[in-house]
Amino acid sequence: MAQETMEGINPTRMELLKLKGREKLAVKGHSLLKEKRDALIKEFFDILDRVKGSRDKVEETLKVAFEDLTEAQVVMGDLAVKKAALSVKESIDVDIDSRSVMGVVVPVVDSEMEKRTIVDRGYSFSDTSVKLDEASKMFEEALGLIIELGETEKTIYLLAAEIESTKRRVNALEHIMIPKLQNTVKSIEMRLQEMERENFVRLKMIKSTIETE
Repeated sequence: MAQETMEGINPTRMELLKLKGREKLAVKGHSLLKEKRDALIKEFFDILDRVKGSRDKVEETLKVAFEDLTEAQVVMGDLAVKKAALSVKESIDVDIDSRSVMGVVVPVVDSEMEKRTIVDRGYSFSDTSVKLDEASKMFEEALGLIIELGETEKTIYLLAAEIESTKRRVNALEHIMIPKLQNTVKSIEMRLQEMERENFVRLKMIKSTIETE
């Protein structure tokens, strides 16, 4: 099977020098991309381990919260629970910033949630069930966990996309670009050597012709 070379390249010493420079850059770029890929994969799995625990905690917290809410609805009735919910005041501030992980911009979510008493929530505690208080507390806790989980899962998604893109670039350099450059360099070197031999033979023939005259 013929080795693939680059098309439209003139077999000259100038082109040979240019190609050798491109080959050197491609090899260096390949090495750097492999380092980046490996670092991204390590970061990805480090975060993935945290996500598994976070997701389980969110699900467990929401499960308890909905159980408490269901009990509150049984005791108070749906209408009373909805009325209490509408009187609850907002209690969380969210600020979204970003950071760079090996050149990948990922979100950093800073959230502040004030810890509130029954009175602070805004509904009357005299005509509500204790289960509503417990449900409110658990939903507030779940909200904070969900915000953290959202930041982490978005980071994982962005890292996964960058890892895939970096892998494609590494493979393209390793299996296509670098071999093409190396084959083309080798082809030009062989062609230049062939041209030198032809010139040597030609000069020898000319010298021989002159000497016999």
